[in-house]
Amino acid sequence: MATILRKIAQQVLSRTTFSDVAMDRARDAAVDTIGCMIAGRGDESVTALTRAFDGEIAGGGEARLVTGGSASPSLAALINATAAHALDFDDNFHPARAHASAVLVPALLAVLTSGRATSGRRFLEAYLAGLEAQAAVGFGVNPSHYNRGWHATATVGSIGAAAGVARLLGADENGLVAAMSLATSFACGPKGQFGTAAKPLHAGIAARNAVDAARMAVAGMSGRPDILERPQGFRDLFGGDDARGWEGLTFDEEHIIESRGVVTKRHPCCASTHRAIDALLDLKQEHGLLAGDIARIEAKVGISAVRNLAYPDPADEMQARFSMQYCLATAFLNGALTLSDFTRQGIGRPEIREFMPRIGMESYSAEEEKGVERLPHVVTVTLRDGRIYWKSRLHAKGSLEAPMSDHEREVKFMDCLRWGNRNGYDAVFFLQLRKLADSENLSGDDPFWSLIAGHQSL
Repeated sequence: MATILRKIAQQVLSRTTFSDVAMDRARDAAVDTIGCMIAGRGDESVTALTRAFDGEIAGGGEARLVTGGSASPSLAALINATAAHALDFDDNFHPARAHASAVLVPALLAVLTSGRATSGRRFLEAYLAGLEAQAAVGFGVNPSHYNRGWHATATVGSIGAAAGVARLLGADENGLVAAMSLATSFACGPKGQFGTAAKPLHAGIAARNAVDAARMAVAGMSGRPDILERPQGFRDLFGGDDARGWEGLTFDEEHIIESRGVVTKRHPCCASTHRAIDALLDLKQEHGLLAGDIARIEAKVGISAVRNLAYPDPADEMQARFSMQYCLATAFLNGALTLSDFTRQGIGRPEIREFMPRIGMESYSAEEEKGVERLPHVVTVTLRDGRIYWKSRLHAKGSLEAPMSDHEREVKFMDCLRWGNRNGYDAVFFLQLRKLADSENLSGDDPFWSLIAGHQSL
């Protein structure tokens, strides 16, 4: 009987054609992630990495950096993926409980060195392979793994991304199995780090691990093909008490990006806040609510969301991204959340701080969550005159069920460019990046990198 990793490898290699829908969604995810990389390039977490590895960053490295210069593929994956996740503006992928693209896209870009070129379409096919592998790995352990406290971006994300990178490098079935097995040995990342610079670093570590595991596998390194399911393997050690395993794992004819999609973020903060933010903004618009009307706002969310949002009184911009109180107060008062709301100056605004004590948060019980993949997040607003309004959201804006328009994607991308000090660029670069699938010679020397690395022409 085939092991789980072999079953995953056989599946991702068997997909040789992809629908236009799958390719378009992969392209949108890649472009969105590139925007997030550019926006996050100046974050303190990324700056610390470039200082730490200053001696290994130069103009003659194999792989390009979003911060400028180049480095080894391993280091490029580490820095670029940390940048992609630094502002928590990158997408979510529910089947893996991971920031799938923040790991996958930088990892795949890192192996497109000056000596190795591929087509844009093959790049996107490798992205889709890695995404499907992430979903399959996550199937056997989530939500138990995530609820136990593991940051699945750094664990499930790394294992699945290794399959995508190995495919892009031309590995056969045994190579994909070996890459995922080795990445399992690299898996790490406790959610207790949320609200610190180590959180985006998890995405960087995962991308680096995916690149290293795939390159080692192609060179002949191997691990146990049954490491997910065997005793003292991934499920046994990382799964938590309720991990179901992979006995029921099946693959549909439709790719996972078609049936489930990735959730493009509307708000630059922890996804655990997003459905509550959307619900509150809906209530504000529907009932014409004003700040002076509000006596109390209560958000009911999942257990893992409460654990993620550990900062009711955030002391810095990173903690603010993981504060339901700050995010709801700011969204209500401003009508939206932007990157500029998450600065040292922004989080101390008196009107925000005055409003935050009116906001509370509670979780569903363990019994309510048992056996249910997702429960809606509910926001209840009590007015000073005694009226009560509530709104339930099962899906956030940016999901397959509530998609962002092309215009909204462009607006977000341009906001990322401005935040990344790319003021000389206009919307034409967004449109050019959306032609990624048409590129015939994608590599570290390709004009595609001009925007990413900060050059002024394509």
